[in-house]
Amino acid sequence: MKALTYTEFGGNDRFEISEREMPHIGPDTLVVRVVAAGLNPVDYKLREGYLQGVIDVHLPAAPGWDVAGVVEKVGLDTPEFEVGDAVLAYARADVVSGGSVAEYMAVPVRTAARKPEGLDFAAAAAIPLTGLTALQAIERSAVDADSTVLIHGAAGGVGSFGVQLARLRGARVIGTASEKNHDYLRDLGAEPTTYGDGLAERVRALAPAGVDVVLDFAGGGSLDATADLLAPGGVVTSITDPRAASEFGGNYIWVRPDAAQLAELARLAAEGTLRVEVAETFPLDEAGAAYARLEEGHTRGKIVVTV
Repeated sequence: MKALTYTEFGGNDRFEISEREMPHIGPDTLVVRVVAAGLNPVDYKLREGYLQGVIDVHLPAAPGWDVAGVVEKVGLDTPEFEVGDAVLAYARADVVSGGSVAEYMAVPVRTAARKPEGLDFAAAAAIPLTGLTALQAIERSAVDADSTVLIHGAAGGVGSFGVQLARLRGARVIGTASEKNHDYLRDLGAEPTTYGDGLAERVRALAPAGVDVVLDFAGGGSLDATADLLAPGGVVTSITDPRAASEFGGNYIWVRPDAAQLAELARLAAEGTLRVEVAETFPLDEAGAAYARLEEGHTRGKIVVTV
């Protein structure tokens, strides 16, 4: 089968399309014929070697954890699925080796959910990592209808889902983004503001009593103004900055595969309640170029490789 692979750590030029053996199937594993693979920044950070010691990479490796496709083979103990089922998955394994940017992928059954008929494959592949990250951050932070939530990086892949999921719980959402994305955030239901110098004053103008929850999906210095913004008893959750836990007593999280949560996100997307933005699609033969576009850092919505 064809796959995008790299044989050593480094930049985008390490990628090449190569021939690999078909994935082996375990007793609780599906072999999925990939129709679409969602790309995420963690993929190229792994390729660059930045996460060595956190997640092992077995070279040569194919990137990608987000997948949507059709079940080609089933393991000995996978009663949830049959050959021919359309599925989506956040198929993160304990090691990085056989990823979703390929013609076929081995998918642990615990990571997979059925794809609703009303959801196309490209949109399905755009959901798993970012959607689950947003949902799990919101749940850890106990966001509800009484919450005023500040989301850093609100126009990004995780942030876009975070705005919508918080609003579905009835929360008030203030989102940081560049000014060009403010109308987009308003469409999602957030009150936009710019990040950078003067953030605390701008947020306090919108929420004089402070915010109940800070969700940091941007990193950098996003949490620097938190002490001036957080209401008493407020919660801070970050996917990038350990200060959320060490300094503010909140949550520093790494998204986990969760088939039930993924099925719920897919259902919301299929019925139109949850907006999924696919910025651009690339064929498998141009997957290296797709990652180059992602690494530019200017894309709103997800980049998807179609197979």
